[in-house]
Amino acid sequence: MDIEQRFQRITDFIEARLTPLFDPANGKDHGFGMDDTSRALRALRYTVQAASAVKGLVEKRESAPELRPVVDQALEHNWDVLRSAARMWEDHADFQKEFKAHSWDVIGV
Repeated sequence: MDIEQRFQRITDFIEARLTPLFDPANGKDHGFGMDDTSRALRALRYTVQAASAVKGLVEKRESAPELRPVVDQALEHNWDVLRSAARMWEDHADFQKEFKAHSWDVIGV
């Protein structure tokens, strides 16, 4: 499995947990209000979206070997952000063992 696929799997897992929290049928403001809970939900979602945007990084890693150390550092950080978020649902039936993997195992540094 390549790096992008791993990032996509963990992102899909987190998004599947977050999406129902933004469903208006579940409450009046869920994620869209100005209360602290809604702000925290939006912040988590934005963080996950930013950390999962690795397509350009992976391409740069292959096409510009001189940038590889910098790109690897960015990929490691992004994986660790996603891993931390996913572990909040470690007891969920869909949680994959690979979501616990350290960044160097995923990226192959």
